[in-house]
Amino acid sequence: MNIRKNLSIFVALLFIATSINVTYADNKVEGDIVDTAISAGSFNTLVAAVKAAGLVDVLKGDGPFTVFAPTDDAFSKLPAGTVENLLKPENKDKLVAILTYHVVPGKVMSSDVVKLSEAKTVFGQKASINVSGSSVMVDKANVVKTDIKTSNGIIHVIDNVIIPRDVVDLAVDAGSFKTLVTAVKAAGLVDALKGDGPFTIFAPTDDAFAKLPKKTLTSLLKPENKSKLASILKYHVVPGRYLADDVLTLNKVKTLNGQKAKIKTNYGSAMIDKAKIVSTDIVGLNGVIHVIDSVIIPKE
Repeated sequence: MNIRKNLSIFVALLFIATSINVTYADNKVEGDIVDTAISAGSFNTLVAAVKAAGLVDVLKGDGPFTVFAPTDDAFSKLPAGTVENLLKPENKDKLVAILTYHVVPGKVMSSDVVKLSEAKTVFGQKASINVSGSSVMVDKANVVKTDIKTSNGIIHVIDNVIIPRDVVDLAVDAGSFKTLVTAVKAAGLVDALKGDGPFTIFAPTDDAFAKLPKKTLTSLLKPENKSKLASILKYHVVPGRYLADDVLTLNKVKTLNGQKAKIKTNYGSAMIDKAKIVSTDIVGLNGVIHVIDSVIIPKE
């Protein structure tokens, strides 16, 4: 690491340390993460959300956990009605997903954070970390206070709620599903797959689509074949969230297009119809993606 980079990190740490209004490091640590958030008085919405999501016992557990905690002001930046909607019992799974995206396993101090470019959350997705001069961001949230010590972890305070990506955004960001994303747009399925779900998507890579005859793909992308394309794509989508361990217990799954696809397992590996499942459990806000090496085609 060169001198300039060392100096940049030192300046960032100095800024973070001096931005803390209370020196928690010198205080006796007594409360856990939940109790500390309650006593702070500026995390009322977060505490209410943790209770509604049934995560109190988890975050009062041994840990350790690192929590990027949005303030009440951070939650107030969300569109009107969002918080109220998330707190409804029927949206508990989505709320759990969002909250666990703010939690990183282990004890990650500010001096560790500035060395990272990303951090894997309890939810399963990685949150990006960007250090620029004296500022540190987690996704699109500024870290405004750091190193609040608790009996079972660390709290860093952020000024925005961070939201994990849905299955469409995950596919776009991956860069290896360009043909699939193009097809989803052509079929008019973007809004549906960005909906609440949850969905399990068996996603063919660009190489998988390349196995099709070129004329076939070109024909499917024409406007007049939109319904046929939609039917094929829906055959790759299963309602519900099925992680890899769940898939291995099945012998068939009913897809969104109404037909059933066959699942074959062999010593921990699996196939759906004639496609091999090559990567699993890419977790999104509204579902999970399993990567397959061929496009699967429903019966006419």
